[in-house]
Amino acid sequence: MHSLRRVAVAACVIACAVPAAQVGGLAAAHATPVTASTAAAHRPAAPAGVVAVAGDLVNAASGKRMWSRGLNTRHPIASLTKVMTALVVLSDGHLNRKIKVTEAAIQYAAEHSAGNAGLHVGDVLTAWQLLEGMLLPSGADAAYLLAHSYGPGWHAFVKAMNVKARKLGMTRTHFANFDGLPWPSPRATYSTPRDLILLGEAAMKVAGFRQIVGQRRHRVAATRAHHRYVWTNTNLLLGQYRGTIGIKTGYTTAAGYCLIFEAKRGGKELMGVVLDSTNSNANMRFTSARRLLTWGFAGG
Repeated sequence: MHSLRRVAVAACVIACAVPAAQVGGLAAAHATPVTASTAAAHRPAAPAGVVAVAGDLVNAASGKRMWSRGLNTRHPIASLTKVMTALVVLSDGHLNRKIKVTEAAIQYAAEHSAGNAGLHVGDVLTAWQLLEGMLLPSGADAAYLLAHSYGPGWHAFVKAMNVKARKLGMTRTHFANFDGLPWPSPRATYSTPRDLILLGEAAMKVAGFRQIVGQRRHRVAATRAHHRYVWTNTNLLLGQYRGTIGIKTGYTTAAGYCLIFEAKRGGKELMGVVLDSTNSNANMRFTSARRLLTWGFAGG
């Protein structure tokens, strides 16, 4: 019994003789080191708080998909349609073409209670100016004039939009009109998050389109041919989220609040889309886009 007590005491003396710093070192040696990889492992696997029925987020340079929801589900897309309208016009060219503002264009926007560029009957504007009036304030009056001029006639123009969609690989998209308004029915014009990314990528490769949608505001000075215009971009991410470079908003009752967006930070460029981000809160689409982008730039 005495010999066992002596062994225990000796063991205690040896253990107590180990310096505290050394004990701490031994514990630290068994702790998991904090590295970039372990920090990345603690990032959320998906962005939180994204309010949207469907959406997508991709690396615009590589095409790598970072997040999606209802990727191939068809939804009405409201004025996101105007991205294709612009792409068809820009592909055709002749952007110095003079187009006269008609009473029919003004009445069209008014009858549909649509967003408009505030155009004046009798003014003569170039196709380029009408593109700005269509894309920035989302003017249905400007879209009407472009479609009728470039078709010629809106039927031919919409046919060209659908042909362009097929060429881009937008296999689950159909355009029934040139601006996404709910006619001939609320869901007649539709697309998917995947297809809209294809459209957005194609449009943002066109320097003219990229230039227009990157503006927060554009002023057109009055001339003998037309009134003065000031057009403000409906995309509120511009100026509110650092690095935003585009691209387009949309809304109808059937589509809800929609947004295609793109931002660039530190050499990384991300593009995304949110569809039907509520039907009552116009700002939620921007909040959801910010959450997606912030998550994406943090490493996804």
